[in-house]
Amino acid sequence: RRLLMAHVDTVPLCVGARPVRRGERIVPAEATTALGADNRAGAAVILSAALEVLRQRLPHPPLVFLWTVQEEVGLLGARFAKLGLLGKPKLAFNFDGGPSHKVTIGATGGQRMRIRILGRAAHAGVAPQEGVSAIAVAGLAIAWLQHQGWHGLVEKPEGRGTANIGLIYGGEATNVVTPEVHLQAEARSHDPTFRRKIVQVFQEAFQQAAAQVRNIHGQQAQILWEEQTDYEAFRLAEDEPCVLAAEAAVRSVGAIPERAVSQGGLDANWLTHRGIPTVTLGCGQVNPHTCQEYLVLPEFWQACRVALRLATGTETVAPRPANS
Repeated sequence: RRLLMAHVDTVPLCVGARPVRRGERIVPAEATTALGADNRAGAAVILSAALEVLRQRLPHPPLVFLWTVQEEVGLLGARFAKLGLLGKPKLAFNFDGGPSHKVTIGATGGQRMRIRILGRAAHAGVAPQEGVSAIAVAGLAIAWLQHQGWHGLVEKPEGRGTANIGLIYGGEATNVVTPEVHLQAEARSHDPTFRRKIVQVFQEAFQQAAAQVRNIHGQQAQILWEEQTDYEAFRLAEDEPCVLAAEAAVRSVGAIPERAVSQGGLDANWLTHRGIPTVTLGCGQVNPHTCQEYLVLPEFWQACRVALRLATGTETVAPRPANS
């Protein structure tokens, strides 16, 4: 049994996007939106495979097609898909971003952090010394993390990863010592132990910053901390059957497969973690999540041929001559 899958959601920047063809590319009509080829292209690739199997009445192994939701906000569709409906596939292929010859065999793991800083309000002009600024606490923590190399690209003797504070908000007026600030951050690493280390350093940085900001009564801010695993890292074996099949399919359409490991999360993270080893193939998307996103049509068409080979179990058939 084989599984072909793709996520159907896009990032918010794609709202209102109108695709147009310009030469060998599909691009957004306006410069103010992304295209959404990530991952409308992937969804179309596996739909094309399903339709061709039906139209041509092609012989095929048992097939399951899975279109997931909410990949962009945390791989939720793959995380909570009912495995009982998938029929225990032996080979699983996820179609997502990148060139059509790319075969992604692993991806990083991600941890999400939600940080709430509770300070004390005071009149900023009359009695600022009575307050405890949550903004000051946040600023000290962020500055320390940046200066010590724990924000952005994190490269330490014990490991390598990334960390980012992507959301911060708080405060109501300039004449009030800000009593509350909310932050959201993430840590990523292929090494789960080092990812946990990044999260621990973040937590310690905010606790230490809170201890540095006190009012005249010696009171300090309180740090409320929440965290969750968005997805676990994985790396498929070199001889994993789905990897070998994917590479054979790429070769069968006349291309040279290129193995890759992703620095972002994929639906394959959760499928693999839940017991279905899943390899990911590209569909020709370039510059996803930006207004410069476009789809390379020859790459997309090649991805459609690759998907059809995988759906019909003909990935080991030699490619046809170019003039046939």
